Amino acid sequence: MKNFPDSNQGLYNDLYRASQPFFEDLTKKLKFENISKDFFLKTVIPLSVYINFLPNQDKPYLICFTGGQGSGKTTLSNFIQLVLKQVYKRTPVGFSIDDIYKTKEERETLAKTIHPLCKVRGVPGTHDIQMGLHTLDSLFQAKPSTLTAIPAFSKPLDQHLPRDQWQIFKGKPDYIFFDAWCGGAKPIDEANWIPPMNTLEKEKDPDGIWSKWSNRELAGDYQELFNRFDLLIMIKVPNMEHVYESRWLQETVLEKTIIDPELKKKIMTREEVYRFVMHYERLTRYILEEIPKFADIVIERDYVYNFSFTKIP
Repeated sequence: MKNFPDSNQGLYNDLYRASQPFFEDLTKKLKFENISKDFFLKTVIPLSVYINFLPNQDKPYLICFTGGQGSGKTTLSNFIQLVLKQVYKRTPVGFSIDDIYKTKEERETLAKTIHPLCKVRGVPGTHDIQMGLHTLDSLFQAKPSTLTAIPAFSKPLDQHLPRDQWQIFKGKPDYIFFDAWCGGAKPIDEANWIPPMNTLEKEKDPDGIWSKWSNRELAGDYQELFNRFDLLIMIKVPNMEHVYESRWLQETVLEKTIIDPELKKKIMTREEVYRFVMHYERLTRYILEEIPKFADIVIERDYVYNFSFTKIP
């Protein structure tokens, strides 16, 4: 696509009108409020157009959205998939690194053998990367009749949903969307290791046993997965404090979507969210500083949730 993301107002307005009913349905489903028209016209539509006009290739395009917790990766991905499917009649499928967590039992074993913090899901080392690679292999090699089960994980339950509740995708998709807060990240050089950088690390991991273990895990199978990406798109938030606030907002939205009263009890308080995000702070700071240098597309998001392209192909 020439001059991406040059604003072709006629085309973009037409696509917005064609997509608007689907945008409204998804917005209601996700319990979002006050999403601006500019978000769709200046971010969702240009990316959708660009992706739709990528050169044809035999295998699906694997597109990763990366950025800190609560940056909006999954939301943006879902809206783009909607345009591709409903307007362009393409076949996208998507899942998240959150859908391939190791089980609670596997993480408890790591907690006993490596470090107690390994029980907390999220950092490199707590995902079943082979599950993700197996899913991708099935989609890449699919015949028209191939059925691929797409993993699904319930965060409130802290377990995978029963397999009979996983999405079943038939055939080979045009695009695979994968969102991962650490997607594309490379391991940090331990020669320049920074001492404990927050309260959690000072109290629970002063010697860096857990954080260095996670960093070494990132150097393994994660790189095999990340090297498969055809397109790496980063949503860059202003700073680490914004990550904390965004993750808290994400939790408040999650609370609105949960009906089960027992699951509602598992919603975290603001203080619990901040403590939780501390597990990711070391790698998140790296992501904010380093990934914009090699991501294909960088979208900056400001304090009031305006999006703007700062790096394009």
